[in-house]
Amino acid sequence: MSWLHRLKEGLSRTSKQLGQGITDLVTKSKLDEVALGGIEELLIGADLGAATAFKLTQSLGKARFEQGATDEAVREHLAGDIARLLEPVALPLALDPGVKPQVVLVVGVNGTGKTTTIGKLASLERAKGRKVMLAAGDTFRAVFVEQLKVWGERTGSFVIARETGADAAGLAYDAVAKAKADGVDILFIDTAGRLHNKTELMEELKKVVRVIKKQDESLPHATLLVLDATTGQNALNQVETFKSMVEITGLVLTKLDGTAKGGVLVALAEKFGLPVHAIGVGEQADDLQPFEPLAFARSLVGLG
Repeated sequence: MSWLHRLKEGLSRTSKQLGQGITDLVTKSKLDEVALGGIEELLIGADLGAATAFKLTQSLGKARFEQGATDEAVREHLAGDIARLLEPVALPLALDPGVKPQVVLVVGVNGTGKTTTIGKLASLERAKGRKVMLAAGDTFRAVFVEQLKVWGERTGSFVIARETGADAAGLAYDAVAKAKADGVDILFIDTAGRLHNKTELMEELKKVVRVIKKQDESLPHATLLVLDATTGQNALNQVETFKSMVEITGLVLTKLDGTAKGGVLVALAEKFGLPVHAIGVGEQADDLQPFEPLAFARSLVGLG
């Protein structure tokens, strides 16, 4: 199955709700104020956010449709507008091949698919012929360490880990040193995501950053926040929370195949303007791919 088909399938829960809703509204009436109001509600329901939904419906209300305002024409117009909103944030993870290792810190709450995302990113980089190392920095949960080791085996990436409860900052420091010594291209550092004690997590993340900077002030080269699309608007709160802890340079959105609120990606782009490096629509290694705004926008509204 092609990535485009998987994306469309993954977003089907959102697109069925949005696409069918638009079809019902447009076929029952012309594109009048009632229909526009209904479309605005549908967009809010898909978690695009109230401000974005208003902006999109205002544009729709001013549109001139040569063949009439059919449901497909309306969806085409919406897809074009959504894609234009997303284009500024659709940026690949930019790593400097001239600097080794490129150190990527990966953060996010437990349950977002953070460790799996690291494995998938490692798979993408290994496919490019790069030497990858993974650091199991969530030292409090043995299950995540084991999960990362499995991904290490799958992708042919070396994994550095410690016993449960070990100092995460110390592990990160050792990982950077070993990555340098071994000529590694990219080092992905996993981190804990226990938000029930925000102060403790904040201090741990700050310590990790502080300690690895002792080897190189430019570290980390990137800090990725992994978000679970099924949490809807709560994803926006998570961005705010992690931005208060560390400097977030980009986002990865997972589990778009498990939600009817896939539009939250649009709300994130509008509110924060942070680069969206990749999106995930499944469990397999190649189900995480670079973010392509037009394909996403068309899939979101149920267009092929």
